Amino acid sequence: MSEPGDTPPAPIPPKTPERSAPDRPATPPQAKVDRSLGDEAPGSIAPAAPKRRRRGSRGGRGRPRGEREAGSRDDGSVEVDQLPARPAPSQVSKTQAPPNLPAARPKVGDTRPALVPDPLAGGPPASRAAGSEHAPKRAKRAKRGGGGVGPPVLGGIVDAAGAAVELSAEELARRQGRERNGRPVGRYLMVVHTQPEATQIAVLEGRTLIQHVVSRPQNDSSEIDGNIYLARVQNVLPGMEAAFVDIGTPKNAVLYRGDLRSEPDEHDAPRAQRDDVRIEQLLKAGQVILCQVTKNPIAHKGARLTQEVSLPGRFVVLVPGSDTCGISKRLPDDERKRLRRILEGIRPAGRGIIVRTAAEGCTEDELRRDVARLVGQWEQIEALAERSGSPRLLYREPDIAVRFIREELTKDFRGVILDDPTLHAEVLSYVTSINPELADRIELHDRAADPLPLFERHHVHEQLHKALDRKVWLPSGGSLIIERTEALTVIDVNTGKNVGRTNLEETVFRNNLEAAEEVARQLRLRDIGGIIVIDFVDMEVKENRGQVAKRFRQVLARDKTRVQVLDISELGLVEMTRKRISEGLVESLSETCPVCSGRGFTLRGELLE
Repeated sequence: MSEPGDTPPAPIPPKTPERSAPDRPATPPQAKVDRSLGDEAPGSIAPAAPKRRRRGSRGGRGRPRGEREAGSRDDGSVEVDQLPARPAPSQVSKTQAPPNLPAARPKVGDTRPALVPDPLAGGPPASRAAGSEHAPKRAKRAKRGGGGVGPPVLGGIVDAAGAAVELSAEELARRQGRERNGRPVGRYLMVVHTQPEATQIAVLEGRTLIQHVVSRPQNDSSEIDGNIYLARVQNVLPGMEAAFVDIGTPKNAVLYRGDLRSEPDEHDAPRAQRDDVRIEQLLKAGQVILCQVTKNPIAHKGARLTQEVSLPGRFVVLVPGSDTCGISKRLPDDERKRLRRILEGIRPAGRGIIVRTAAEGCTEDELRRDVARLVGQWEQIEALAERSGSPRLLYREPDIAVRFIREELTKDFRGVILDDPTLHAEVLSYVTSINPELADRIELHDRAADPLPLFERHHVHEQLHKALDRKVWLPSGGSLIIERTEALTVIDVNTGKNVGRTNLEETVFRNNLEAAEEVARQLRLRDIGGIIVIDFVDMEVKENRGQVAKRFRQVLARDKTRVQVLDISELGLVEMTRKRISEGLVESLSETCPVCSGRGFTLRGELLE
């Protein structure tokens, strides 16, 4: 039906067909073909009917009357003598246009994709494929996010020269450690088990499991500890003295006032007074800053950031933009003096250097190589940040196995056993380049010679099952009960089956000494962080309480994680804090129960109706 106000166009008389030239085939009779139709059979002739305007469409409004496409008529049709023969239906889809057809403008109500010119073919339109209509937007977003400026800098695993460190025979023999029957002797053993879902690292002291690390395939949302970002400030909260920063993870990261670094030229106040500057004076919403992740996202909390960027190496830690010069306090005084003399000659200008515990006994050439490699990495990061100008990842830490070996491997390890050939080659190359004296301790588990899985061979699985239980037995018959709450972790010490031999005070004292050692091991194995309260059995003698606290601190000193321990109170309670690094052993190996939602019990519905 015609709409009110529509005037049908005057009928157009049929055109006389042209005669074909002798050297070409005859052309079929002329006909009008509506370009909006595409389902006709090949060779079909459309009737000369007026084209009606769709309800709600703009039609030709706003378009100059003199602008018409070549070969078109007043009713929007095209003469067939300007088109080649239409191919067979099997050679062209319904949405594909003939080769020389101009691109059709999309109209309101169209349900088929519009015909767009093919830029590679030089003009002929092609229908946009399904799922590709947002490709230009994705390319634009990638460019806006730093695409095209190069990939992020990866944590280097070889020295700057690309060759292994050369040591003399005497130096190599001195640093190799003790051997027995041609085998290295050490207190610890590292076992690395690789699976498609995750990589697990277990550290054994003798045959006892003391540390376990789970690393899932590296991604940019959860395993980001140590990564460096060019990030954008989302909002600043003066009341919390913190700012939320977008680094590309599902949850914004948090940057506290104490982790900010103010430049000397930004404020006229003396350096001693710059710490009093409020966070809203240092950061603004939308500002792009350089920051580093110090803690992975855990549960509902986002990652934690700092502007005090540091690049860890095997022997030293580079602190750009700082004049820090420090040496690990774990080293003896004579070794600290020797390293300080070396440090004065190799420290680059305007860079801070912290010498690690692993630098004990290393030569000046090794320290110089490590510093040169870190300085080169930082120069690459700075160049990438200048080219980017927008938030993106600048530096990514290496794989967890390489990172763990970089932090932990010393001559106290009698071996590192891996069951993945690819990871074994990578770790062996890294150790050979920086610690050639320890290269013979990197072993590959031969599954053909020993079909038993690596963790079962070293009894790791059965110890992991015990570590997931809330009750831990002590050698003398006592026990520990470990309970996790939202605010803190509570550990209760019980005598249990331990009845002693002499008197109650001696029995309680011996039981608490065993509990102090086992609590320190469980904290490291389960990776428990935050506030921890330990309820030892009450001791009447003050000297006994002091000895238990001293023994507890000595065992905790083996763990590199920062802790703070208070003395035992009159009630036998020990309050302490341990830095939270990861989600914990229980969380990494379990999922929340869908029935009780992690509460540990189900409600009896018949009594609550």
